[in-house]
Amino acid sequence: MQSLVPLEPVDYLVIGHFSCDLTPQGARLGGTAAYAALTARALGLRVGVVSGWGEEIPLDRLDGIQVRKVAAEHSATFENVYTPAGRIQYVHHTAPDLTLEHVPELWQRAPIVHIGPIAGEAKSLVDGALSSSLLGLTPQGWLRTWDGGGRVHPCGWPEAADMLAKAGAAVLSLDDVGGDDEQIEAMAAACRVLAVTEGPAGARLYWNGDLRRFRAPKREEADATGAGDIFAAAFFWRLVATRDPWAAARFATHLASFSVLRPGLEGIPTQAEIQTCLVEVL
Repeated sequence: MQSLVPLEPVDYLVIGHFSCDLTPQGARLGGTAAYAALTARALGLRVGVVSGWGEEIPLDRLDGIQVRKVAAEHSATFENVYTPAGRIQYVHHTAPDLTLEHVPELWQRAPIVHIGPIAGEAKSLVDGALSSSLLGLTPQGWLRTWDGGGRVHPCGWPEAADMLAKAGAAVLSLDDVGGDDEQIEAMAAACRVLAVTEGPAGARLYWNGDLRRFRAPKREEADATGAGDIFAAAFFWRLVATRDPWAAARFATHLASFSVLRPGLEGIPTQAEIQTCLVEVL
């Protein structure tokens, strides 16, 4: 494991693998950890990330973010293939699991801890050992598996009820569960606060036995990659700041809608967009 010295406290800790995304334009940095960390930094937070990384591409985009890298032969490597029938996703490499021993003790008390797996990692960390003000989950990486050829498929999450009950809030996409409303309802019953993103339609939020929907402003979509992760980071931050899940969902929906205007990590919110959304939801 690579150690950064000196290690400083963080306000927002993301635990989950960066991804090395293979695109026609070459490999690019991706994964929940990258999008959420950069969004949290844009929101003015001190940010830390714990991730496996195989050094295939530089992490220059993460300037100002503390990264505790877990040595990996390969980074988690994904490729999306687009066909007339829709997107097919492949995983070419995975990185090692992430456990409590990989998380610096100083960071285990971060006010916001966001566990954002992309390939099954970090399940053992949802056990109460992290003493954060908010434990937020984006369980995408626990809701998929892959076959011998690396093709990704949805899968069950047997531990869902137990793990969601230990979280302060969770965010997932409708696609993560294949549009299965019955599965979403079961998750909502187990979780204090559950947000479900629905692409251009916006998001729905389950809280305290109630359900509300939040429409996204119409945008001309260039690339929706990372929009859900941007939503999650914005939602967790605003939830802690306001203690109002409805206000947090409204803010996150509006902020994430801007991200689709630009490709990849260029979609990270600007200061102007953040200020616009803060004013809009007052």
